[in-house]
Amino acid sequence: MINIKPFKGYRPPADLVEKVAAVPYDVINLQEAKAMATGNPQSFLHITRSEIDLPNNDQLYSQEVYDKARSNFLYFAEKGWLLEDEQESIYLYRQQMGDHIQTGILALSSTADYFNNRIKKHEFTRPVKEQDRINNMKTSGIHAGPVFLTYQHVTEISTWVADWVNNHQATYHFTAEDGIIHTLWCVDNPEKIEVLIELFKSKVPASYIADGHHRAASSAKVGKLLAEANPNDTGAEPYHYFLSVLFPDNEMQILDYNRLIKDLNGLSSQSFLEAIEADFDIEKQGTEAYKPNTPRYFGLYLDQQWYSLKAKPHTYNENDAIDTLDISTLSTYLLDKVLGIKDQRTDDRIDFVGGIRGLFELEKRVNSGDWKMAIALHPVSIQQLIDIADSGEVMPPKSTWFEPKLRSGLVVHRFA
Repeated sequence: MINIKPFKGYRPPADLVEKVAAVPYDVINLQEAKAMATGNPQSFLHITRSEIDLPNNDQLYSQEVYDKARSNFLYFAEKGWLLEDEQESIYLYRQQMGDHIQTGILALSSTADYFNNRIKKHEFTRPVKEQDRINNMKTSGIHAGPVFLTYQHVTEISTWVADWVNNHQATYHFTAEDGIIHTLWCVDNPEKIEVLIELFKSKVPASYIADGHHRAASSAKVGKLLAEANPNDTGAEPYHYFLSVLFPDNEMQILDYNRLIKDLNGLSSQSFLEAIEADFDIEKQGTEAYKPNTPRYFGLYLDQQWYSLKAKPHTYNENDAIDTLDISTLSTYLLDKVLGIKDQRTDDRIDFVGGIRGLFELEKRVNSGDWKMAIALHPVSIQQLIDIADSGEVMPPKSTWFEPKLRSGLVVHRFA
């Protein structure tokens, strides 16, 4: 069973929500954050990327940055840019990107569920990034951005969501600068909330981290640290829960997560193509971008030419959750075997480009001369993600790119 909980969220007034709401802290760099927040003192980036307000802002993991996040949050609350709800609520969060619509339940998830593996993972976390989030949360006392969770859809929950959405006016409704429409409803009816809580307890055996493994791990560990430091801990304190949005799996959208390669490991272009012929059928596509539309196919951009690569049957195993992934085939039979790239997390000869940027971004970066080759992949399916998480395995790094991204600052959880 999955435990969710209502809470008194800190939210911007409706007339400020477009100014406050911001992209997640980890999808932009420092320069982009500064540019986005310039001229907008109410941007939530002043909290999630508080280093933009410091003179020495190149020290991303310094205590000064964490202290500034805390003081900026308190300043937002003092100015009325973030106001605490009077009543514990659950929130419904809808996003529309083009024709794609997904509606999630924004609520607190349980750290106990995280430790007991009822909230399932499919990625490793990096210790440096995890410690950064731990330090940030311990100092700021808030969960600034939600963890993106999914669950196998339940008809009764979908009906509950639709009933509220269809019969209540939205609290927020706006179109962000990237064209994505964001809508939020505040559910403050205790009886209705209790029905939803019981549905999750009885109908949802597990939730799955789609995006936010570092935030989830750090939230759970901070909660544990605070509980151990509190001799009167009851298990009901706010730090035993973390901010999350839970989307049904049948509304989820995963985009491709593509690769850039710095060099060919000493091979010429022709020698490289000959080296991969044992494991891939190669077909030249010309200068028009080739986007794989089925599994087992890859797009390869090399010397201003596109090729299609079709993985041969021996390169994948349909009976193994990990080995059936296209990225596993690519990692084993091309990146490692031919190019010598064994650890994609640490090798500086590889970079990653989310599918939201399109194949043009791959062409542009290769044509710049900074990268030798690009590889376009077919997206992982949500069922593959669930199967791998259920098996206790982890995906290769940078396997999934979820869109649309959740805006930070719509609802904040203050736990200390």
